Amino acid sequence: MTQRLDYSQQSPSLFKKFLEFSMALQTSSIEEPLRTLVEIRASQMNGCAFCLDMHVKQAKMHGERELRVHHVAIWRESTLFSPRERAALAWTEVLTRIPEDGVSDAIYDRVRTEFSEKELSDLTFEIMAINGWNRANAAFRNVPGSMDKVYDLDKAGLA
Repeated sequence: MTQRLDYSQQSPSLFKKFLEFSMALQTSSIEEPLRTLVEIRASQMNGCAFCLDMHVKQAKMHGERELRVHHVAIWRESTLFSPRERAALAWTEVLTRIPEDGVSDAIYDRVRTEFSEKELSDLTFEIMAINGWNRANAAFRNVPGSMDKVYDLDKAGLA
């Protein structure tokens, strides 16, 4: 895989604003371990190798159990996730690939039982952000692991 272009260099002010938006999510009402699961699932669905690599490494650095990381792709069948995590993963999937007929009341109601209105709003912004990063990194083929030293991901010990 060869990177096509460096969008952070080509559009520096837009990159900076989007990065600021993403960094603001770190203080949202959604806990970090849950944000990481959402980032992993969206990146899997979007085929974004760069982001998947990054968020798996972050998960390890933040103490996430390895088996749970492996089970994100099969979260429906796995017994390793709480109802809140399952709701977040369902919301991630429906917002990542919005159905032709939109988001159903059934999915919304299911997710709403696990999240307050504020949390659901914050979770939605989290999903918006990771989908944006996925699209940019997949489009321009950012190489997985190429930014490990910049983001201190080499500390994950997964090289």
